[in-house]
Amino acid sequence: MLYRLIVVLLLMGISFKAQAQKSLPKNMVLVKGGTFVPLYGGDSTAVKVKSFALDVYPVTNAQYLNFVKENPQWRKSAVKKLFADQNYLRGWNGDLSIGAAADQLQNSPVVSVSWFAAKAYCECQGKRLATVEEWEYAALASETKANAANDEKFYQRSIEWYSQPNPTYLPPVQQSFKNFYGLYGMIGLVWEWTQDFNSSLLIGESRANASLDRQLFCGSGSSGAKDTKNYVAFMRYAFRSSLKANYTVSNLGFRCAQSL
Repeated sequence: MLYRLIVVLLLMGISFKAQAQKSLPKNMVLVKGGTFVPLYGGDSTAVKVKSFALDVYPVTNAQYLNFVKENPQWRKSAVKKLFADQNYLRGWNGDLSIGAAADQLQNSPVVSVSWFAAKAYCECQGKRLATVEEWEYAALASETKANAANDEKFYQRSIEWYSQPNPTYLPPVQQSFKNFYGLYGMIGLVWEWTQDFNSSLLIGESRANASLDRQLFCGSGSSGAKDTKNYVAFMRYAFRSSLKANYTVSNLGFRCAQSL
């Protein structure tokens, strides 16, 4: 009897996952909810992440080109400096031109876009940016494990990627690392914007409560980290804390998420 019950429950789980995946928009995958301990937080209590959908790939130059064609307020010459700094779409050579290497870059991730622009893009697709917790939860996955938090080789490979200089041309998104959920390029391609990118550091320096300046994030910030092995996550939190919403960076892109 117990055996039959277990079989029924497993079949129900498989059926739910298959149904959820089937109802997702094209090129999105299901990230099944669970718990994890964020690198930063009030204590070491695990937080719950609800199931959500995430784009398989970061947004590409070709996709972003279609976006600016339909939304001229986000073209290079039209965007307001309040919403994007002077380096917005820096690699493009015009409002509607990816550049001389367009054939090579059209399937590469779009970079040099601000948080405002990324948010607007996702909203036009009926989506949103992932939260920091959603993004970090999904990025814990290796090729074979949903949570590779104790996999030293996974961490080492991630660190080695972050230590590499940017290539002249970013590779197509399909050529990047594919993780357990079927997500490409969570590690090894570009940094990515998140919905609440600057929300993690509630105080100034992590070593003290003396300042509210969120731009202060030095090596002592590691003293508040919950998992010192996950140095790549520490770098991501530090990088995010240095950003403002109108900043654009040559290796910072984004992908979209959707609530279920």
